[in-house]
Amino acid sequence: MQIVTHQPEIPEADSGPYKVQVLDRTVALLELLSNSPGEMSLGELTAAIGLHKSTVHRLLMVLEGHGLVDKSPLHARYRLGMKLFELGNRAVATLNLRERARPRLEWLVTHTSETVHLSFLDRGEMLYIDQLEPKHSVPIFTTVGKRVGVHCSAAGKAVLACMPELAARDILQQRGMAPRTPHTFTSPDALIADLELTRARGYALDHEEAEEGIHCIAAPIFDCSGKANAAISISGHAFRFEEERRASMVGALCSVAYELSENRGLSQCKSAAAF
Repeated sequence: MQIVTHQPEIPEADSGPYKVQVLDRTVALLELLSNSPGEMSLGELTAAIGLHKSTVHRLLMVLEGHGLVDKSPLHARYRLGMKLFELGNRAVATLNLRERARPRLEWLVTHTSETVHLSFLDRGEMLYIDQLEPKHSVPIFTTVGKRVGVHCSAAGKAVLACMPELAARDILQQRGMAPRTPHTFTSPDALIADLELTRARGYALDHEEAEEGIHCIAAPIFDCSGKANAAISISGHAFRFEEERRASMVGALCSVAYELSENRGLSQCKSAAAF
């Protein structure tokens, strides 16, 4: 293993460059462990990275606290933690879902002539991982990579409705329920009642709750473990979502959500043609 020349330890500070340096050192420790054929001791890691033992120990304690590193109780040696496996699987699942979903998103845009989003639950928010717009339409100002609250989006409500109530309330408490428009739910109890309606009909609605003048419908997508961590949604200007037209869009939306769900037995889209 290559030994890096020892560097003097830099005193802790609140400055930006120091924080970046700490992050660089932390990532370097993870890379050392990932390239090692087996577990590594504190001494081996210290020698390889070229820092004071106390600094390396503090960084390892933080990584261990977050589950990114595991410490063997018998030999006091370190290895990568299972949290990295969890995060990696989520990243791969997100990429695979986007690839699988793209043809169905294209069909849905053509069929409805509205903007379609694919989103994924990430850290208590819905993250847009794909978006397609019809060629001739009034644009909706959303982009891939944008985040939206679970409490004010149809996609978020579709996912929350598939969770146990305590889990949904926990997310709402952690993320808050900031009002985006006069129509946004800001009370957990009121939103929980709305989620009951979502479960009953099998899809979620957003009537100008995230953005004034914009309506949205969404259906959950279930992974192989039975969790609904993703959703597909159709968004458009309110005047285009009259009841009869919306009913047609719901059928198409739920059919696509059913096709994309790996555990189809749990799909709640009651309007899908496949049911």
